[in-house]
Amino acid sequence: MSELILEEHKTTALPGKNIAAPVWKPSKTALQALIVPALFILLWSTASYLNWIDAKLIPSPWDVVVVASKTLSEAQFWQGVTASLSRNFIGYAVGASLGVVFGMLLGTSRFVQWFFAPGFHVLRQVSLFAWLPLISTFLGYGNFAKILFISLSVFYPVALHSLEGVSSISNRYREVAQVYQFPTTYTYRKLILPAASPQIFVGLQLGLIFAWLATIGSEFLLAHYGVGLGNLVIRGREQFNVPLILLGMLVIGAVGLILNRLLVAVEQRLLTWQK
Repeated sequence: MSELILEEHKTTALPGKNIAAPVWKPSKTALQALIVPALFILLWSTASYLNWIDAKLIPSPWDVVVVASKTLSEAQFWQGVTASLSRNFIGYAVGASLGVVFGMLLGTSRFVQWFFAPGFHVLRQVSLFAWLPLISTFLGYGNFAKILFISLSVFYPVALHSLEGVSSISNRYREVAQVYQFPTTYTYRKLILPAASPQIFVGLQLGLIFAWLATIGSEFLLAHYGVGLGNLVIRGREQFNVPLILLGMLVIGAVGLILNRLLVAVEQRLLTWQK
């Protein structure tokens, strides 16, 4: 309690002194991260201007900007972004939820470990894209097939890291819970889940990356139905519209980066007690 009071006292402004609001400044790391892309765009522009490259195969950055201004004003583009994000979020939510629950049960229940662990460790060795022919055979090319594929891509890394997080908990804490006869729900909520949360979030971050890859991959390989960002790149390939292909790649990368940053912010907010 005294530590909380001292911390609150430190953050309280002294009377008669005005404390200026913090001004956002780009971090040094963020500036360093922009060096390579800026040099690449400069080299790309120079090569295009001096005709060092074939404009039909590699368009200039300005051509990509022109196509982007036209494409971003179309309703079809935003329908594709919405469709891809909705598939990604639904598949991620289903796969992550099942992965966390299964991983925690696998690490705490001897019966679950005996019954499910062998099959789980065998199936996780199967390449994710090897599931697509089987999924499309039984479920076709609709949204349900794509969401199932995304959920599978998320399930394995989340379940595996949840299992590692539970397995890393010291037996002393488990013994304390048994001695004091804590209820099962209380043990999970107050002991297992907080102790395993760092590893769980590692799995959630990997699962988010795999979910976005699976979202775009399913739109490439199950492209007979629906719209999405993957279909944008396919349309560019069919029309031999290289600027449209490059635009699709840039948008896909930007969306993946934003999703990852959001999850990192959520993790930092929820795991502040570790600092």
